Amino acid sequence: MNLSYFEIWKGIDNLAEKKGLSPSALAQKAGLDPTSFNKSKRIGSDGRKRWLSMESLNKVLEATSTTFLEFMALAGQEINTAMTIPLLGFAEAGRDGYFDDAGFPTNSDGWDGIEFPTKLDKNVYALEVSGHSMEPVYREGDRLIISPESEIRHGDRVVVKTKSGEVMVKELMRKTAMQLDLKSLNPEYPDCHFRMDEILWISRVLWVSQ
Repeated sequence: MNLSYFEIWKGIDNLAEKKGLSPSALAQKAGLDPTSFNKSKRIGSDGRKRWLSMESLNKVLEATSTTFLEFMALAGQEINTAMTIPLLGFAEAGRDGYFDDAGFPTNSDGWDGIEFPTKLDKNVYALEVSGHSMEPVYREGDRLIISPESEIRHGDRVVVKTKSGEVMVKELMRKTAMQLDLKSLNPEYPDCHFRMDEILWISRVLWVSQ
């Protein structure tokens, strides 16, 4: 499901046109700043591409009653038949034996599974959220689609496992060779700062299935 920068914005423009809206009106309908989808804002002041966050895309799809499968078609993606993704409870992710040291799932034949309607990297898996520590972004029962192979960028939602066995989902603020800074999704919880030698692996959250 690795939509490119151009495919994501193509999908937004095509969705707006399909609904008879301008990009600005589409953003407003989703409860976002009306200028969020303006073409002038798709490139940052420093010249870097501005990616649409997964949270914003979720709001757009919900506001327009559009499925993710429909959005992918609007973005120009070829749609394949559904595949089964290994599913693990979030509480189990901190235990030994489920992942290797790079964050790839091991022995996933014994995991539960969910259906996902498009092609994905073969090593993707899903984590089911438990508890309330990730609200309001993710709620109990949400399934997070995780890709250990995807490139991680500033602002991405990521799942991180520390060498002490703690597993958490945060927003990536900064990552260097020495330091990892993470923003908590729930404002009631503090942000986290780690030395990279404390981290076992870090993987990108591609999508959430509710």
